[in-house]
Amino acid sequence: MLDRNGPLRGVRVVEMAGLGPAPFCAMMLADMGAEVVRIARPGQAPLFGLEQKHNLYDRSRRSLTLDLRDPAQLGQAKTLIAKSEILIEGFRPGVMERLGLGPQDVTPSNPALVYGRMTGWGQDGPFSNRAGHDLNYMAISGALWSIGPAGAPPPPPQNIIADLAGGGMMLLTGVLAALTHARANGEGQVVDACMSDGAALMMVLQYGLKAGGAWDDTARGGNVLNGGAAYYRCYETSDGGYVALGPIEPQFFAALLDKLNLSDDPRFAQQYAADQDAMHAALETIFATKTRDAWQSILEDVDACFAPVLSMTEAPQNAHNIARGTFVQTDGVVQPGTVPRFLGTPSDPPTHGDAGTMTFDEALAHWA
Repeated sequence: MLDRNGPLRGVRVVEMAGLGPAPFCAMMLADMGAEVVRIARPGQAPLFGLEQKHNLYDRSRRSLTLDLRDPAQLGQAKTLIAKSEILIEGFRPGVMERLGLGPQDVTPSNPALVYGRMTGWGQDGPFSNRAGHDLNYMAISGALWSIGPAGAPPPPPQNIIADLAGGGMMLLTGVLAALTHARANGEGQVVDACMSDGAALMMVLQYGLKAGGAWDDTARGGNVLNGGAAYYRCYETSDGGYVALGPIEPQFFAALLDKLNLSDDPRFAQQYAADQDAMHAALETIFATKTRDAWQSILEDVDACFAPVLSMTEAPQNAHNIARGTFVQTDGVVQPGTVPRFLGTPSDPPTHGDAGTMTFDEALAHWA
């Protein structure tokens, strides 16, 4: 078992090993000091042929392999769940019930248990038992339609929006809120976190803008935050790099114009003009005249909402990221460090993708 420092030190969590957002939630709990026991199936291995140390969603906790079809090992899982405060599972609806580990099976012995459930489509609804991934869950939320340039299919924005932000982070928020309630009242509850719901929640600002007439939903790439504004987008530089601009507020836009010697250019007189084409074309031409690093030296100390677009190889070497310790290296693997940070109860650095295996007896002895 790992004894880790952090604000959740001593919180006992059982994680049913899975993919994507549920392990990400368990990783966050472990990063913040919770004692997470990860129950894996026999033969379970990371996707894409990875070594376990590179499977960073599983970092900072140890794993226990149990064959839940074996009644004795199923009983061991129930024993650990009875001693935990939080259970996390990410299976399709009904799987845990068929295993004999549904809420009705485990809460009688642990009425304060927070039972965190992570699914793509939710525990109910016509899609609830369908397969899917981040891209599919975003597709029905309005989020995917709003991303990308007009006249082209929406691009797959990795697995960040529905999988992690709308899934793992929503599950994390839910189980910690339920834990607060359980500790105060002795009453646990089931937390139903759903990636399609969460992806929709990530669009709450845009739905408000649409209702207020400030967002055009008829085509992609036509609004302030999705490429329609010349002052909120990326531009290519002379060396094939990119810079990101975001001076939405007038004072930041004015600072950008001043540094680019454009303050008196009539094309930039109306920042919020409906027609952004002239402004966009001018900025494309200007940024194509210098390298990305040259623009960084010109603009990085100006309040113009500017940043260079860095690759994953470059990001850990960025001066700000180095100063903040944003990235750490564990067992030779460069990875993002623990977030958020706590000044009073700082978290330990993460361990690699699996802190090792353990036996049921070892886990039980520690949680005795």
